[in-house]
Amino acid sequence: MATGGLAWGLYEAAWVRLTDLELPLAGLPPELAGLRIAHLADFHLGTPSPGTRAVERAVDWVAERQPDLVLVTGDLLARPRGARRLRRLIERLPPVYAVLGNHDYADSRDPFSRPVGEVDLGRGTLLADGAVTLDLRGRKVQLVGIDPRTYMRRDARPWELADADADLRILLCHFPRVVDLLPEGVFDLVLAGHTHDGQICLPYPGGKLRIAHPRVPYNHGVYRRPAATLHVSSGLGTTFVPLRFFARPEVTELRLVSA
Repeated sequence: MATGGLAWGLYEAAWVRLTDLELPLAGLPPELAGLRIAHLADFHLGTPSPGTRAVERAVDWVAERQPDLVLVTGDLLARPRGARRLRRLIERLPPVYAVLGNHDYADSRDPFSRPVGEVDLGRGTLLADGAVTLDLRGRKVQLVGIDPRTYMRRDARPWELADADADLRILLCHFPRVVDLLPEGVFDLVLAGHTHDGQICLPYPGGKLRIAHPRVPYNHGVYRRPAATLHVSSGLGTTFVPLRFFARPEVTELRLVSA
């Protein structure tokens, strides 16, 4: 039984879910209806894991679909030796905008994680307490990204970077609970990762016990909160152990529609 469980955990860690999700947003300009955003998170490249195959398959899928935006919410690397693979993956995608996570700085209990130093995204753009405004379909779309170290010091104030004239404001943060810190109405959409949807889970009727982050209120999917709409990705890689149980890796294409 133990051997079968191990085999399943290894299999599930590579069994990526490819999701097309319609996401209604209040006040979305008509020109931005149908905008497609690929949301990826938690690659954890650099350590042996079937999750690397999940990352590769997810990148293949996104590259085939050519969405309007590719947004990545942290924990890209577990060790420096994953840096070259990361750059190759980014090069295959439409323009990428990303934030880092705590594992990129080895700020975790994972004994296999190592600091990776400066993260090079190649032609991708890293947002570390920074913002960029894009012209998409004749409308201004602003992306704001939080540095994980600022968040963990409780110094993050992303609302100070928000452009009131933007038609759509999206916040990227590795940590989902950032949504509880935001003033209402500053951001339209918040994207996060971090939780792996528990990674190792024990199912029970009507739910599951998440071993990783069991008390986190935002584990996976879409949450409507007064501050903004939040989407939490279950991510692609693994940490601590190269296994997943009842918490498949995923990549999601969000299709924005007017609420």
